[in-house]
Amino acid sequence: MSRIPTPATTKEAPETAQGLLDAVQKQLGTVPNLFRIVSNSPAALEGYLGLNGALGKGKLDPATRERIALAVAEVNGCGYCLAAHTYLGKNLAHLNDIEITANRKGRSTDAKADAAVRFAAEIVDKRGRVALSAVDAVKSAGYSDAEIVEIIAHVALNTLTNYVNEVLGTEIDFPQVNALAA
Repeated sequence: MSRIPTPATTKEAPETAQGLLDAVQKQLGTVPNLFRIVSNSPAALEGYLGLNGALGKGKLDPATRERIALAVAEVNGCGYCLAAHTYLGKNLAHLNDIEITANRKGRSTDAKADAAVRFAAEIVDKRGRVALSAVDAVKSAGYSDAEIVEIIAHVALNTLTNYVNEVLGTEIDFPQVNALAA
């Protein structure tokens, strides 16, 4: 059970969040618990959806975005986001189980994506204090300056949801995933 109320329906959310949740319903066909719990603050929900929507129009492809989300969730130990992004990775980005496991370990089976995932995991692990060599490595893999900024922004966006879910104990409404062996 979450530590603060999770509105059971869109109509139970604050009035100013209801239209935002309706848009999520229209886009996803459902309103996951993350969105409903964040709707306790319509401003936070609007901010999250705004950044998420803007990054969805960016240069990084959906598969790379999901790879980053999986790596960040694993480093931050967020069970909700691991479940959600494993589901989204398989069903929307068409990542296979081997790739998802590699992503959770901060790697990728794709050479270019590997640089992005390693970079994202290092950003989280070092709390943003990465060496110049980390930036150089992702550039050398073929990522543009815009894509590097987007990788950093995806790390921030996913860290936000990881923290919301861990602090508030958001009930997982995706198929559960097992922790990786240490």
